[in-house]
Amino acid sequence: MAKRTLDSFFKPISPPTPKRPKPESTDNNQSSSSSSPKLYTHPTYPIAIPELPSHIEIALIHGTPAREAKSITNQPHLDLLQFQPYITRPTANELFKFLRQSLPFYRVQYEIKRGGIETTINTPRYTTVFGVDDTSLFVSPQPQNPTINSTSNATNLDLHLINTSTKTPIASAKYQYSPRPIPPCLETLRQSVEKATGARYNFCLVNYYASGEDSISFHSDDERFLGSQPNIASLSLGGEREFHMKHKPISESGSMNLNGSTNKTIASTPAAAAESDASSKLNGSTSGPAFLSSSPGTGTGTQPLKMGLLSGDMIVMRGDTQANWLHSIPKRRGRGGDAVRGRINITFRKAIIPAGTNNYYHYNVGTGPVYRWDEKRGVMDLMQPPVST
Repeated sequence: MAKRTLDSFFKPISPPTPKRPKPESTDNNQSSSSSSPKLYTHPTYPIAIPELPSHIEIALIHGTPAREAKSITNQPHLDLLQFQPYITRPTANELFKFLRQSLPFYRVQYEIKRGGIETTINTPRYTTVFGVDDTSLFVSPQPQNPTINSTSNATNLDLHLINTSTKTPIASAKYQYSPRPIPPCLETLRQSVEKATGARYNFCLVNYYASGEDSISFHSDDERFLGSQPNIASLSLGGEREFHMKHKPISESGSMNLNGSTNKTIASTPAAAAESDASSKLNGSTSGPAFLSSSPGTGTGTQPLKMGLLSGDMIVMRGDTQANWLHSIPKRRGRGGDAVRGRINITFRKAIIPAGTNNYYHYNVGTGPVYRWDEKRGVMDLMQPPVST
């Protein structure tokens, strides 16, 4: 009898490939499924995460991109794809409400040293993250027999981490935090974005900006754990916010100065940069195509960009962009309307080494409490621990 290899006992897996609902599903069917959605659990999830409502899933599978991308390459080192929109506005707004209601969020605090003084940083937005770097893989034993929790009707994602190259279980000390598989509701979106961009992503970072006070200041996603010329897709859902970009500073010698170098210090990482005050008070909102501001840029022959990101819009930053450009979502003080509605930003990216996994979970999950959206009160609220019996 032929011997079976170890590979035959495992199959690499993202969370279950989302089903492809039939477009002819009726409103009654949608209403029925939305009243009792299928829930997914995993030992690393603090809550059960529901699957997408079928009509949203249909729209993501069959209706994206809603418009073809516009290429923006009219400045040095700039390589963007702009989808306006990637998801139709009505579907994007429904997806925004669903994800805000369904995902666990965190308000991460951590310590850094500045000038030898230890400082506590409070992240100015809610965050969460799912995924693992290229050196590890979530797999399910064959055959897969998902377990159902009879009390909650939740399906347990029977996924375990193995080493990508050796197909053996990972060492317990490999990661500082336990990586979490991408849940099916985000996996549908990841597969859609991969198809549209031609890139591959293994991480999904989700930011929730509750109001105009939540922000992320100028930074670049050029960490070494992303490899050279990283491709990062950034999807906006909910309220409109302005997205700013500027070229990194260039010294008289023509080389990057220390603040703009790709050999980054903690001050130039997204996690640390986000915690500084995003400064500028905006005088107006700009929607539609990207436009150039009237002020000169910091890089030779460049000008800053500002663009209004509406619900469903997506920006893909690729090529030399991260190595040479900074981007931010500034505060929007004293503004009502869309800033008050809240905004979700989802970024898809690929980390190639464990340092990426450790970084993303440290700055986007941490060790603090979980927050859930309270629809009645209209706020993110601390999740109460279960009452012991």
